[in-house]
Amino acid sequence: MDISTTKTTDAPPPTPQPTLGQQKRNARGATRPGDRIFLGLSRGSGILLLVIMAAIAVFLTYRACLAISKDHGNFLTTFEWNTNLQPPTFGIAVLAFGTIVSSVIAMAIAVPVAVAIALFITHYAPRRMSSPVAYVIDLLAAVPSIVYGLWGALVLVPHMDGLYGWLNDFFGWTGIFSWEQGAPRSMLTVGILLAIMILPIITNVSREVFRQVPQMHEEAALALGATRWEVVRMSVLPFGRSGVISASMLGLGRALGETMAVATVLSPNFDIQASLLNPGGGTFAQNIASKFSEADEFGRDALIASGLVLFVITLVVNGAARLIIARRAEYSGANA
Repeated sequence: MDISTTKTTDAPPPTPQPTLGQQKRNARGATRPGDRIFLGLSRGSGILLLVIMAAIAVFLTYRACLAISKDHGNFLTTFEWNTNLQPPTFGIAVLAFGTIVSSVIAMAIAVPVAVAIALFITHYAPRRMSSPVAYVIDLLAAVPSIVYGLWGALVLVPHMDGLYGWLNDFFGWTGIFSWEQGAPRSMLTVGILLAIMILPIITNVSREVFRQVPQMHEEAALALGATRWEVVRMSVLPFGRSGVISASMLGLGRALGETMAVATVLSPNFDIQASLLNPGGGTFAQNIASKFSEADEFGRDALIASGLVLFVITLVVNGAARLIIARRAEYSGANA
């Protein structure tokens, strides 16, 4: 019997693996038409947004340069706004101070209250109570600014005398809360009104963030014997820190740019008051709203110059918020 033998052959060489660039090109080539359309639309939207922002910046800078070049005073430090003088004299010192102070007051009041309300809705209140409370907060976010302004002028301002008198009696020695018995149309009233306006925004965003906390984190903390507050402190707040910061920046953006409500409540005066209770001061948005209709072409350029400063302040605030969030990015409760 013949014994057949099999001839052994060498194994074929391994197929070279495609490089990363080839993989990306292959993936793009194999993408479905719908994916390509969506990619083009999303990319175009992002580019369009950058173009719009750049156009706004160029427009504001050009018109601001026309006005600042003819300003007889120092644009950053002058305590006066009179574009009808010859030569014109105007500056943003009072406006910058008032905008920052009123926004800080609003944030100091609104953020703790908003976070507390969000925690109450998501972790303490029964469902029969949390749903109506959340609905009311949503309604407050939809109220127009002018309605807040009218409410502030007709209801809030007449009822601020008691608070002003109490602050003057107990904290007037500080100078910050001294009151000269004038109309309570001051920075503190503006800050309280702005806090009421931005409260729904911060509450709604914080509430949605707190609802995303992994259930297993809370259950693990409860299994270890933690109280309800300890669960919130160790699991909920660390997980939602970035979201709360983002919500606060959204509220701050509205507080910085609020116009009609501030113009309705505040008694503007181009002077920086040491006390928060005495009338005086102003904000960028309020000054633009009150003077734009009666300003000539040069006056509008001067107002646009102040708007450019507000634009830069907003960009700086948003950039700082992004940096804060990026520093907290290493913690993510969803990855645990």
